[in-house]
Amino acid sequence: MLLWINGPFGGGKTQTAYELNRRLPGSVVCDPERLGFGLHRMLPPGLRGDFQDLAAWRQGVFEVLDLTLRKYEDGPVIVPMTVVEPAYFADTVGRLREAGHDVRHFALLASRETVLRRLRERGLGHVVQYVAGKDAPLRRESFAVRKLDHCLERLAEPGFGEHLWTDRVTVPQVADHIAAAAGLRLAPNTDGPVRHWLRKAGTGIRHIRFD
Repeated sequence: MLLWINGPFGGGKTQTAYELNRRLPGSVVCDPERLGFGLHRMLPPGLRGDFQDLAAWRQGVFEVLDLTLRKYEDGPVIVPMTVVEPAYFADTVGRLREAGHDVRHFALLASRETVLRRLRERGLGHVVQYVAGKDAPLRRESFAVRKLDHCLERLAEPGFGEHLWTDRVTVPQVADHIAAAAGLRLAPNTDGPVRHWLRKAGTGIRHIRFD
């Protein structure tokens, strides 16, 4: 089974993916963004646009996930990736389903204000805010901000269900919902508030992108 966690940039996909990974024995996280940044590194800086526009990215995502789903038998495959263009969705999620794989798709949605707050907080956002002030530019998050309204509008469409609104729920609660919808049993969440915050901060820092 593949759990595809979709949503706007900053919508909680990575946090949810690694919460599921932590509580689903044998599961593995496969992040298509790594392939995208690898393709970026092959290109001169002036040619680095949205890597999803590259057919090589969509084909590569399909091939890698198809291979993983056919060969990896220890547990579910978890994919945190924003895909909002219907044609690109068909080239990835659609092709995997056509190949006979059990793909469960979930779109994590939240208000614009909530996503902007999360973008400021993720990774080194707290440090930036402390040094430069709470209204400091998001800098490396500018791509995410430019795409935000488009992402929220597209992902709200029926073709991108199942929709999960996350404004007032925690990451463990989102993971609980996804697991229940997919018929999977999670290990109990034993984190207290402090450990939960530390875990989220650690996940955010590990996934800061410098490309």
